[in-house]
Amino acid sequence: MKRTAATAFTALVLAAALSACSSDNSTNAAPKRANTTTPSAPSKAISDGEATAGTLPEPNVVTKLGYIRALTGIDPDIVHGREDKAVDRGLNQCQTIHNFPKDKPKQTKMAEMRFTSPSHPEGFGKAKAAQIVEAVHVNLCPKF
Repeated sequence: MKRTAATAFTALVLAAALSACSSDNSTNAAPKRANTTTPSAPSKAISDGEATAGTLPEPNVVTKLGYIRALTGIDPDIVHGREDKAVDRGLNQCQTIHNFPKDKPKQTKMAEMRFTSPSHPEGFGKAKAAQIVEAVHVNLCPKF
């Protein structure tokens, strides 16, 4: 079951990547900006009890895809081809959001330390870390 879900998720990510790379010869096409404040699909997987306890189930394929798109919209290097790792880091960030709900500086600091890449071993800076926190909160743990 996990293998099927992983395969389906990978296929969706590849399809999204291919459609993003398609050529558009129109000269008046506006650049697209990712919206990190609106989830692409409501996460029905999180019950009120889970939100209260601070535990999260594995997000479904649609939720993962929306989350990956949000991160890629901030900076493609955040995901850097490792979608599963980005989701895992996001779920860990949800714990920080749950444990420190009113401490945005702490949430941002933890995101800056948690979300790294080979090109950004020290993180992506405070501004992008704050955007990452918002993308995580909206897409993976909106009830926190």
